[in-house]
Amino acid sequence: MKKWPLHWKILFGMLLGIGFGITLTQIEGGAQFSSNFIKPFGVIFIKLLKLIAIPLIVASLVKGISDLKNISKFRNIGLRTIITYVITTVVAITIGLTLVNILKPGEGIDQQTVDTLTSTYANDAGVQSKISEAGRQRSSGPLQFIVDMVPDNAIGAMGDNSLMLQVIFFTIFLGISMLLVGEKQAKPLKKLFDSLNSVVLKMVDLIMLTAPFAVFALLTNVVVSSDNPDLLLALLKYALVVVLGLLIMVGFYSLIIALYTKKSPLWFLSKISPAQLLAFSTSSSAATLPVTMERVEEHLGVDKEVSSFVLPVGATINMDGTSLYQAVAAVFIAQALGFDLTFTDQLTIVVTALMASIGSAAVPGAGMVMLVIVLESIGFPADKLAVGLALIFAVDRPLDMCRTVINVTGDAAVSMFVAKSVGKLGAPHAQNWNDHYDEVK
Repeated sequence: MKKWPLHWKILFGMLLGIGFGITLTQIEGGAQFSSNFIKPFGVIFIKLLKLIAIPLIVASLVKGISDLKNISKFRNIGLRTIITYVITTVVAITIGLTLVNILKPGEGIDQQTVDTLTSTYANDAGVQSKISEAGRQRSSGPLQFIVDMVPDNAIGAMGDNSLMLQVIFFTIFLGISMLLVGEKQAKPLKKLFDSLNSVVLKMVDLIMLTAPFAVFALLTNVVVSSDNPDLLLALLKYALVVVLGLLIMVGFYSLIIALYTKKSPLWFLSKISPAQLLAFSTSSSAATLPVTMERVEEHLGVDKEVSSFVLPVGATINMDGTSLYQAVAAVFIAQALGFDLTFTDQLTIVVTALMASIGSAAVPGAGMVMLVIVLESIGFPADKLAVGLALIFAVDRPLDMCRTVINVTGDAAVSMFVAKSVGKLGAPHAQNWNDHYDEVK
């Protein structure tokens, strides 16, 4: 495996993990073996990625802003980024609504399947926690998401990966303040963050050496802990509609890459594939962020001035795959339970899914919390929310893995788009973990 490109190594690890997981399901005690001796290696890998996520965001964003030399350039990048993310999210939701209305997957669910899914999942702790969290978010004021962006303790925010927006706010504030004190005054601090950025990126390279083994562990555990195959089969049509929509989004991103940046879509997908495969394995845009940043900067040629802002913000507010899934899931649930949706209801889904994606955490399972908010916005009966979530809970994990791939792919595509628009898309400059090894061995 030594001479294989990284994405082939990771893919091999994934396939091996799926095969080994299937084998363990046929062996008595296989699930326990996986939990005790295989799952921990995947957990350690994710923890390592999360360990360096905040230091990388802080170092990279400060370096990116301070390198601009001009606040107006940062404002230009920021506006283009936010507008582009909003447009891609609306496109994703529209694709989801179009497919689910044409293919009508909910009409293929019989009452027996509805009853089985309800009895299996309606009282599940995971379903109930999603409903409770959605209720907490809904009860907040309309500007609460802005309040939540501003930390009262920068160090405390950096100690919690779920507070990434607060870290981004503080880091932008710090970077702009460094510009305002002048280059001479800011130079010592800038050199510190430049050095920290290089060191953390080297840590990414080292962690990625274990990626093939980690995804083997992660996928083995996913297969072993998967739900009832019969229930998964009953929801196959719904799942295929979601996956079809996600594939169309990949085509949309490829179109942007081909027409605007003049790069080959296949080249783009091959370079970003390690981040995509990790997104699939971890179901977390936040955990994948360090790898996404490394691939975008070193392998796609996006300048750090752009990637350091676009990617952390994208990991937090850009949820194209999740938003598409919400549109499909909301209409699917309505179809299956006989809840009629008007054209106004579907417009409400577009707006609510867009707004919910901005405040959604980049962690596994956040999509279902957003879905509850979307369902409530169209007047879905509160007493049927648990039933609605139960209908899709069995396939939520595999679909979560798929939609996270699209979220990460969208972040990378938008970073290339914004970089091209401001003249910051250059030649790739890939680095290896052992570039300076001869100097220290």
